[in-house]
Amino acid sequence: MKRAVLLACVLAATPAAMAQLYKWVDKDGRTVYSDQPPPSQQSKQLNLGTGQPAAAPRSALDRDKELEKSRQAAKQKSQATEQADLKAEIERENCRRARANLHSLNSDGRVAMYDEKGERAILDDAQLAAERAKAQKAIDEACKSQ
Repeated sequence: MKRAVLLACVLAATPAAMAQLYKWVDKDGRTVYSDQPPPSQQSKQLNLGTGQPAAAPRSALDRDKELEKSRQAAKQKSQATEQADLKAEIERENCRRARANLHSLNSDGRVAMYDEKGERAILDDAQLAAERAKAQKAIDEACKSQ
């Protein structure tokens, strides 16, 4: 109990700016706390916090700059996410179209395409096989990420 009272008195008397406290055991076996080191004994220096932040307080201008940096970073991250989502949507649509093209080429009906002159021409078996191979290759490329 006496130690606690002694410690409280020492801590109350110690200026907060100094924040140095020494602890040692005297010749009678009592633990002593003081703001002065003992003259001839081994002691342990205790550091007490002063309640002040370790870093100097930031100015309002510095806080505004940091806030603006974080806003810019968030905006860039949002834009990158939107671009990635748009790219993924385009890839899904390209895959869907390539599969639909192959499905129409595999239908049992006749398949017609427009030639260089803009005229409609019915594909023969060799042309149809070549178009199916092209469509399968387009599927492989467009749907590889899915």
